Order: sequence, then C-alpha cells, then structure tokens
Amino acid sequence: MNLDELTIGQAKELAKMFPKCAQDHPWEVGKIYLIRTVTMIQTGRLVAVGEKELVLEDAAWIADTGRFADALKTGKFSEVEPFPDGQVIIGRGAIVDAVQIARSPRDQK
Repeated sequence: MNLDELTIGQAKELAKMFPKCAQDHPWEVGKIYLIRTVTMIQTGRLVAVGEKELVLEDAAWIADTGRFADALKTGKFSEVEPFPDGQVIIGRGAIVDAVQIARSPRDQK
C-alpha cells in the first residue's frame, strides 16, 4: 500500500484502527475557570487553548477573592473588575494554578 495514494475515505478507515490520542492539555473548552497567574487572578469561559496562551470570554480580574475556599464554593468574590466584552488572552507560562468554577462574575464590585 502506498500511503501517498490513499483516498480520503481510505485514510478515514485507517484512522479508525488507532485509538484516539489524548489532548496535550487538561483544559476543557467551554468551561468556566478561575486562573491564578504569577501576578493576578482572572475568571472566564475558556474559548480556545493555544500552545502558549488561553483565550477567555466573559472574563474578569479578581482583585480580592475574600476567603479563597469560600469564594470557590460560592462564586462570590470581594472585588471584581470585569474586562470589556470580547476576548482576553492569558499567557500559559504565567499560570500558577486553575480550577473550574460554576460561573464567571461580571458585576463590578
């Protein structure tokens, strides 16, 4: 069999014989995250994962979480500064940790 001469249909049949490869990251597009970076905290719905960045929508900078564990459970933060509507890009190299949360706060306080 010459691989260079495969039809698209034959290539699809061949691909079915191999297990799906795992993603090279643990992120779930469409989920809402609280992301701590080396300098700040952002929240938002993940819309894209790049090699060196994440893209969020409905994003906010969380200036003060209050009690961190309580904020993660309740989704209530002491100080919230929403980004304007649109996308926010975060460099993956600056990320300390991240956790999925139930909602992204959008009301300034």
